[in-house]
Amino acid sequence: MRIGAVFPQTEIGADPGPIREFAEAVENLGFDGLMVYDHVIGADTEHHPELDDPFYDIDDCFHEILVLFGYLAAVTRRIRLITGIVILPQRQTVLVAKQAAEVDVLSGGRLTLGIGIGWNPVEFEALEEDFHNRGRRSEEQIDVMRALWTKKLVDYQGRWHHIRGAGLNPLPVQRPIPIWIGGDAYPVLERIGRIGDGWLPLMVPDKDAKEKVKAIHDSAREAGRDPSAIEIAVVPHLAGSNLNDIVDQIREWQALGATHFYLDTMRTGLGTVSEHIEAIKSFKKVTEKLGN
Repeated sequence: MRIGAVFPQTEIGADPGPIREFAEAVENLGFDGLMVYDHVIGADTEHHPELDDPFYDIDDCFHEILVLFGYLAAVTRRIRLITGIVILPQRQTVLVAKQAAEVDVLSGGRLTLGIGIGWNPVEFEALEEDFHNRGRRSEEQIDVMRALWTKKLVDYQGRWHHIRGAGLNPLPVQRPIPIWIGGDAYPVLERIGRIGDGWLPLMVPDKDAKEKVKAIHDSAREAGRDPSAIEIAVVPHLAGSNLNDIVDQIREWQALGATHFYLDTMRTGLGTVSEHIEAIKSFKKVTEKLGN
């Protein structure tokens, strides 16, 4: 079992000092990784009443995820850097491949690229990408990125991507960079089993979760892959819970094959970076009961 922390993206503010302090604390406490959420712009709900109770809006601060990782690569030495998730189909594929390769080079091969298809059409419109074909397009994006990460010269003619006699330089340390996929709709689960390196579920470890793990494993077997090679990375939320409850959740997820756990301390009323650090320190202590 590997454990880590979620970067308190919406609460840490814009001062580089606390950003560095939190990342160094995650590393110094012996965690395995730091996960960061992604949004490019926030929507003003007064202008977008169609967004019924969005997760985030214009008032939530979001550091650009891959630029942030360039900074974190310089201030850490060991922990993995995980995008959880980067909203891939609202971004240019080749540019994401380039940025990810650069982060991987600067970090010495410590990037895991968690990707998802997003929920906010306002972002897609602003970034001039199609919200409605985002699931299908993301599959081709994964294929393109893996080609660019593993080959010096790429010729690719797909439905949405066309590359003729070109490639990235430098190539990443990891060839290819691991790709985890977020979501729990059955088309996503089938995609994870067929082409993903890991799953980022957004659910509790109940009977439904067990069935969805099975769906991923069935898809992997159909694709001729080893289901046990697909990692499961879970994000327990401290908000509305307590550490003992989270330990129970981790045990239940472990029984379903989960391999990674990243504590999210946002929306818990913690006011300073020091309070977030104390929360993840307590998480580290209680997970030691699980043999971490």
